[in-house]
Amino acid sequence: MQTADPVDLTNCDREPIHIPGSIQPHGCLIACDVTGSTISRYSVNVEAMLGVPVFAGQRLDEALGQDIAHTLRNALATSDDPARPALRFGVALPSGLFDIAVHRSDDGAIIEFEASNGQSDQPLETARLLISRIRSIDGIDALVEKSARLVFAMLGYDRVMIYRFEHDGAGKVVSEYKRRDLESFKGQYFPASDIPKQARILYIKNTIRVISDASGARVAVVPEFDEEGQSLDLSFAHLRSVSPIHCEYLRNMGVGASMSISIIVDGELWGLIACHHYSPKVLTMTQRVAAEMFGEFFSLHLNALKQKDILDTANKARRSLDRFLQSASHNSDVAGLLRQSLTEFAQIMPSDGVGLWLDGSWNWYGVTPPKEAMPEIADFVGSVASGRIWSTDTISLHLPHAQSYASEVCGVLAIPLSQRPRDYLFFFRKELVLTLDWAGNPDKSYDVGPLGDRLTPRKSFAIWKETVRMKAQRWTESEREIAEAIRAVLVEIVLHHNELIADERGKADVRQRMLNEELNHRVKNILAVIKALVGHPVEEGRTIREYVGALKGRIQALAFAHDQVVRGGDGGSLRDLLEAELKPYREGARSIMLQGPDVWLDSRGFSVMALVLHEMSTNAAKYGALSVNTGLLKITWSKTADHSCELLWDEKGGPSVTAPSRAGFGTVLIDRSIPYELGGESRVSYDPSGLVARFLIPGTHIQGGDASGEAKATELNAAPAEELVDLLADLEVLFVEDQMLVAADVEGILADHGMTKITTAPSASEALRRLKTFTPDIAILDVNLGSETSLPIAEELTRRNVPFVFATGYSDQSIIPASFDAPVVRKPYEATALIGAILRLMADRKARVH
Repeated sequence: MQTADPVDLTNCDREPIHIPGSIQPHGCLIACDVTGSTISRYSVNVEAMLGVPVFAGQRLDEALGQDIAHTLRNALATSDDPARPALRFGVALPSGLFDIAVHRSDDGAIIEFEASNGQSDQPLETARLLISRIRSIDGIDALVEKSARLVFAMLGYDRVMIYRFEHDGAGKVVSEYKRRDLESFKGQYFPASDIPKQARILYIKNTIRVISDASGARVAVVPEFDEEGQSLDLSFAHLRSVSPIHCEYLRNMGVGASMSISIIVDGELWGLIACHHYSPKVLTMTQRVAAEMFGEFFSLHLNALKQKDILDTANKARRSLDRFLQSASHNSDVAGLLRQSLTEFAQIMPSDGVGLWLDGSWNWYGVTPPKEAMPEIADFVGSVASGRIWSTDTISLHLPHAQSYASEVCGVLAIPLSQRPRDYLFFFRKELVLTLDWAGNPDKSYDVGPLGDRLTPRKSFAIWKETVRMKAQRWTESEREIAEAIRAVLVEIVLHHNELIADERGKADVRQRMLNEELNHRVKNILAVIKALVGHPVEEGRTIREYVGALKGRIQALAFAHDQVVRGGDGGSLRDLLEAELKPYREGARSIMLQGPDVWLDSRGFSVMALVLHEMSTNAAKYGALSVNTGLLKITWSKTADHSCELLWDEKGGPSVTAPSRAGFGTVLIDRSIPYELGGESRVSYDPSGLVARFLIPGTHIQGGDASGEAKATELNAAPAEELVDLLADLEVLFVEDQMLVAADVEGILADHGMTKITTAPSASEALRRLKTFTPDIAILDVNLGSETSLPIAEELTRRNVPFVFATGYSDQSIIPASFDAPVVRKPYEATALIGAILRLMADRKARVH
């Protein structure tokens, strides 16, 4: 698009990027009237892509056929929110299968077509897998670190960053996962001008943005203007073409394609999950939908964790202040106590320095203004604060003399110790630019366009760096809350005003209650979003909503079983499973008794019993002994002579029991799962005094703890953590695994044990290609790689005398020839078993060398 003024990083804020008059070339677009009947505009590549000619004024059913037009009009009828387009996957058109997105706009209806990959159920399954990996994370740092790795594995971009906006619009890369040969941007800053204001508005409206080719190829939408001279508003269109300014900026960074997922917290743009690829890359609609669902869950989970952190910080500050208050109550020298406690105050409030101005004397700790500057600062704060907390991130704007020490201190937060403008507790922060890093390797040479370096990251950063001189990190609302709590305590100590004390404490209690309520609200929102995601329809004519309510608890039971299997290596404890399923029902006067020996179920037995026991528990809670406080549930189990396990479930003290009038899915699951899946027995008796059930788990699904297994466990856990790091840190690892999310998890396990030099290949051919250029120290080979195996790789590694570990999810290991002398670990991967196998291989190799 042409602009009247020379284009730079300031006037690009005025570019109307929501009406570009064109789309990206990896799809095509048709715009219709509000009823979806008549075509008003279309992209010029429609005929070439769909194989059907179109023109303005043509009826949609004439262009696409009555059946498809009917399908699209039905979809349009369900699309009330333009940010939530109706989706139809795998629609057959003359030139092939297409995924279609339909949404309403002020101009009518917009229909977008993209080539289909034929996997209409993939978005939901992929999103569920990703969400399951982050939903239990309870820290923001861990959430952003793991999420970058998961998105990298899911979408296959060369670099995935999680990018957080500062209060002034600048951004910081707080997490990153990338190709090993790329420079790192983690911890580095980008100026606000890199993402113009109108682009941020669109990031909130349309939470996912894909740029398939930064070369800036554009496909025109015709006619460009309607009868009123207006361009087509593409704010919510995923195919909307890209600003030439932004494309130039990406090319100057060497980026060939990009994708971003908006992170929205409390209706504001907190940041982005930003993906870069160094060649053109098209993201399918199914991948995009999965990424969008994951982004929404990430945003809500992040918001809940932020609220939790605020609450934890407030509670921690309150506990510290309570301890200080107790000390003060036994100390007659309050002024001396305050001066001695500056280091303790510094731990409560994030800052670079703290000082006390009391009775005209100055005591300080850390980075503070010169002593001779403090009378002027105290007098100024007294003139503007009116006995309240006062803060600034640019003190030189208020006191011109502060420029002389701006290289040391720029931010000030003052807490008055009395209503009179006299005594203050000060917190200080250093100049922000002293802590900033240039976003990229300063020695790296970036390409520039024909108009010079006007749009390079280096140029925009240099301009921005000049604008942030003499500024500190802004004081946040949560920090001001902490300051209010400090003030309340100090007023209590210094002034002894009981009325003021009660008022300040009351305010603190109200704030804490509000934080608790807000945290509860956020958690409920997260649960609601999970239900909405799982209940999203995956194909026309059938929705997950029909069965999500009944399956939700069962899926959670299977998730617990899966976690136990991963931790145990091959199954889980029956007692642990019972305790987990019955834990929610232990309150009140009702009793739950568990009695039996240690029984270890294999993975199949554990998963089946997880479903059965979940059904029994929820039924008991709804209709049986666990539905009343006086109920008694007694569960006993024992081993039989043939090594099977017999489990008896006995309920007493509940409502009168009657057999169900019809066999629902839950009843069928209880009656048939164990006989059909495990070859065991299942019998339920509906005695009026209480339900009684007997389950028999065959011995083939019971694992015993033999001596060799115990010895192996002891051996694997023998080496201390620091020894493992020394042994493993320098290893070059070849990892062959065809499942992207599994590969991401294992890379995390290896990284946790110091192994960062990992080359991952998804197929045997790719692994052999990589082996042409290097020889690893050790390899991990998934035996079954879809339609092929990793045996050719094993043969090549054997020829080079490189040790390796086989991994398989099958109990039958006959596929592995006996000629390969290599340890085998079971999938799902378990850290102890995998690291233990690697250590044994390294020990054997070392012994042979000596």
